[in-house]
Amino acid sequence: MRLSPDGLVFWQHGFIKLNGTIVFTWGIMLALTAGAILVTRKLSTDLKRSRWQNLLEIVVTGIVTQIAGVGLKHPEKYLGFLGTLFLFVAVAAAGTVIPGYEPPTGSLSTTAALALCVFVAVPLFGIEEQGVRGYLATYTKPTVIMLPFNIISELSRTLALAVRLFGNMMSGAMIIAILLTITPFIFPVVMTLLGLLTGMVQAYIFSILAAVYIAAAVRTHPAKAPGDVAKEKTTQPTKG
Repeated sequence: MRLSPDGLVFWQHGFIKLNGTIVFTWGIMLALTAGAILVTRKLSTDLKRSRWQNLLEIVVTGIVTQIAGVGLKHPEKYLGFLGTLFLFVAVAAAGTVIPGYEPPTGSLSTTAALALCVFVAVPLFGIEEQGVRGYLATYTKPTVIMLPFNIISELSRTLALAVRLFGNMMSGAMIIAILLTITPFIFPVVMTLLGLLTGMVQAYIFSILAAVYIAAAVRTHPAKAPGDVAKEKTTQPTKG
């Protein structure tokens, strides 16, 4: 029993290996790319739209609503990144119904790569929103003493993202493999369906956590309106 698709080797030359993690990861990326091209090639702006377009708009609107619910302004700006994370993890879990397929998220290398994507995206979005100086200043709030702790927090949450997704996906695959060995009939089918549900939940959690981290990075103090400034001046006590 393999603990990870890393152990499934399709081709090897010396120290160079083409394992299951690489093959299945690229397969998912190609499938997502082809699917995106197919579902968006005949979009219409008229009142009369196809059922596929209506379904696509419902899904996209739902993701945008979830992103906005986290507290991110202009959620459409983050739709491409967060939506892709969700779809990749979800499709990786849904593929378990295919015989011979092993989810690449069962490998720590894949989950670490996804976590690193979040690790890089958070400061990029933060710098875009606040500027370099404004974003770096958040590491010294409320005092400069917090600088090392904030840096450790950035690194530890990236590690937690990778390990959490890896542990949940690998444990589900192991349970299904063990049950398939013991009772190779009806029960593993039920566990496979439960694994699909677990994969969808993990995809949602991973994307929401990424959105929360980005929201914390782009958070700025709202600018005061001119009327509020004038009101503050009139309410200040005068000397004399």
